[in-house]
Amino acid sequence: MMIRKRRGPVLVLVLILLLAFLSACGGAKPVSAPAQGGEASGKPITITGAGATFPYPLYSKWFYVYSTQVDPTVRFNYQSIGSGGGIRQIMAKTVDFGASDAILTEEEKAAAPDLRMFPTVAGGVVVAYNLTDAGGKPVGKGLKLTPQALAGIFLGTITRWNDPAIAQVNPDIALPDAEIAVAHRSDGSGTTFLFTSYLAQVSPEWREKVGAGKAVNWPVGIGGKGNEGVAGVLRQQPNSIGYIELAYAVQNHIPYAALQNREGNFVEPSLDSIVAASNAYAGEMPDDLGQLLVNAPGKDSYPIAGYTFILLYQDMPNCLKASKIHDFMVWALTEGDGYARELLYAPLGEQVEKKVIAKLNTLTCEGGKPLPGK
Repeated sequence: MMIRKRRGPVLVLVLILLLAFLSACGGAKPVSAPAQGGEASGKPITITGAGATFPYPLYSKWFYVYSTQVDPTVRFNYQSIGSGGGIRQIMAKTVDFGASDAILTEEEKAAAPDLRMFPTVAGGVVVAYNLTDAGGKPVGKGLKLTPQALAGIFLGTITRWNDPAIAQVNPDIALPDAEIAVAHRSDGSGTTFLFTSYLAQVSPEWREKVGAGKAVNWPVGIGGKGNEGVAGVLRQQPNSIGYIELAYAVQNHIPYAALQNREGNFVEPSLDSIVAASNAYAGEMPDDLGQLLVNAPGKDSYPIAGYTFILLYQDMPNCLKASKIHDFMVWALTEGDGYARELLYAPLGEQVEKKVIAKLNTLTCEGGKPLPGK
């Protein structure tokens, strides 16, 4: 006798299991793309930047205040790697913005003709030192240096602290008969660009033998990376001298010299003396906004001052990010002024500020579109 197989219950069970599986998987719905951040997704959009160490204390403050108090839909990730690195990264388009204390060279402008420079604030480069007098007492503020003496020290032609070129303008300091230890930046730096641009203006020998740039072949000295590296050399080397950014020197209680300016006055770096240098050149701001402030005219002008720049493409690849960066920049240049002053950066003068904001308002995105809401 044949035994009949009971298929009905088995088929019913298979169909039930199949329906349950399809229900759990959401049927034939396509897989959604991951959220990119921004207002539509409810997640903050991250704007990346890299570059100058010079404005890092201020930029950090601006980024924090803006993202926590002004626009919580945006976050900033800024790497303080030096102006040279910032220029390289924005030219490679691996960041949303670059930052530099150095003006773009003609070669860089040719390689990235759509890249624009936007001054944010002005700052000062100070000549800092670690010096004890002939009696072993630390020399605080009060040291004076002429342009010729400063160039001679960094050229290696003035090698001792009691050299007549230094002693003649410091009669109240018992300068020691000690060798000068020179410290300079080892990385590509906008601070170096400002410092060497100044030396190239005041010393024909420096201009001919060394020149100006983000990195140069130093005749003498020990290199340190960033402001911290140069300050580290100064701390470790007695009777040393180097250059660092003003805010960094003040915050770390490092003494610095008064420099003789173009009018022959010895001027200490300060917010007022940097503003004086900026105002002296305000009427000469070029169309591309790339302006040097070194060796400025005026009896109150500090001679080693300069703008620091945010670097942006005229046509930016992402409209949402472009709009966010524009709004942040306008806020920083206007409402952010108070934070700049607190940290010893000079806000832009009214005339320069108007030019920068007008240039920001010409930015486009994604192939020439106007910025959203602008």
